[in-house]
Amino acid sequence: MRLAIYPGSFDPITNGHLDLLTRALKLFDRVLISVVRNPSKSPLFTEQERIDLIRSVVGRNPRVTVDAFDGLLVDYAQAKKATAIVRGLRAISDFEYELQMALMNRKLNTSVETVFLMPNEKYTYLNSSIVREIARLGGDVRSFVPAVVYRALKRKVGQ
Repeated sequence: MRLAIYPGSFDPITNGHLDLLTRALKLFDRVLISVVRNPSKSPLFTEQERIDLIRSVVGRNPRVTVDAFDGLLVDYAQAKKATAIVRGLRAISDFEYELQMALMNRKLNTSVETVFLMPNEKYTYLNSSIVREIARLGGDVRSFVPAVVYRALKRKVGQ
């Protein structure tokens, strides 16, 4: 059984994230969506809220699980017996950072591969930071996130 780790902050999960998940499920038997604990960031949603939102969006798909982690991604992947890390590339600006991370991860652990997936072109501009900002400013983000996430954003930003 081939397991891939799909790490990210998912603050919040967007339709672009879900597009990459769908693509990853075509390549892997199972995907573990892993919310990264990053103490240097101040997320809008708590870790548990992000996990709950992701679980509510992916439903009871037996091929998808949700977890959180901190520390080295390759160590986490090895502990979970994953064979790959899935990363999205929206634009050329993502490539340099993602390539550096992939090469460093390979240096740290050669048994875990990084797989880059490109989203549908309609999501190439989409990221969680933009969604949060639009929501904070009262904009309509319904076309960018699942309905449950839209409702959660409205509650969080007081719209």
